[in-house]
Amino acid sequence: MPARAAIREKAAALQALFQAAGAQVIEADILQPAETLLDLYGEDIRARAFVTHDPLAGERMLRPDFTVPVVQMHMQNGAEPARYTYSGVVFRQQEDGAGRASEYIQVGYEVFDRTDPPAADAEVFSLIFQALEGYRLRAATGDMGILMAAVRGLDTSDRRKAALLRHIWRPARFRALLDRYSGKLPVPESRARLLAEADPMARATPLIGLRRADEIAERIAALRADAHEPPIGAGETELLDRILGLAAKAPAALAALQEIARDMPSLSGSVATLAARLEALDGRGIDVEALDFEASYGRSSMEYYDGFVFGFYAEDRPDLPPVATGGRYDALTRVLGQGRSIPAVGGVIRPALLMECAP
Repeated sequence: MPARAAIREKAAALQALFQAAGAQVIEADILQPAETLLDLYGEDIRARAFVTHDPLAGERMLRPDFTVPVVQMHMQNGAEPARYTYSGVVFRQQEDGAGRASEYIQVGYEVFDRTDPPAADAEVFSLIFQALEGYRLRAATGDMGILMAAVRGLDTSDRRKAALLRHIWRPARFRALLDRYSGKLPVPESRARLLAEADPMARATPLIGLRRADEIAERIAALRADAHEPPIGAGETELLDRILGLAAKAPAALAALQEIARDMPSLSGSVATLAARLEALDGRGIDVEALDFEASYGRSSMEYYDGFVFGFYAEDRPDLPPVATGGRYDALTRVLGQGRSIPAVGGVIRPALLMECAP
């Protein structure tokens, strides 16, 4: 691990690059309100957050990243368009024996701009690409918006689509739901017995959990309604599987998705956005012909990404986490904006990891 002073020096150099691109330097409190923000992170980050209790302020956590507090700050006070940069320590618990730091510096660049979202995607990616130039790193890209659009376009109930979207970041659970909704897996026997009873609450023991009797009854009614839903068609699940398994260079991936969109019209808008993004990346000097695209990329990262996602990895150090990551999080601005929203995209670099990579 490089010396702390050297890491800070590298972080300052990266932040200077972002400042030169027009970003305003901002800071975020180390202690963040856990009750408000923790649910906005994915399961992985929630499980690794350092949480404590303040007698006056309630549940607090050491910031696990900067994006969420930066969005909260912008939605409360920011003008638009806006570009921000920050540098500081984030905190995440690690598994025993993982050999990874539980606190480390992130340097980030965030763009809030509704003018041309694909161009903003290209701006963030190309700027981070420039910051990492000279290092042997592989760029991976994806687009959560494409997979979400495919789910929303399925010919099934809104409840089923909501469940699939909720678990889109948990591939195993998503697959189990999709297989059950398409009839490939039977309803679990215990649930089938429950739904067959005329009054499932008749044999219930005294309630000791957090759910009320009416909430349980509502859930049972929803399960019964779902049991009568027709299965998702084989054609739709086949198209969804083609999307999930798609991994190719960006132009080939775009062509494949354009073909799929002919049979799945709900993809049209997201695929057009991908095409515009690739054109904008090309305009910024990125070799899109060599750029990797994986339709499932980003499904194990933070749950607030809902569009373009990317990461940079050390080709000769597979043991290292991604050196840089980022993506689009429009929905997060709606959640924290209390009725207001703005397209937003950003990315972070870990300078300590970058310094471990051979130029």
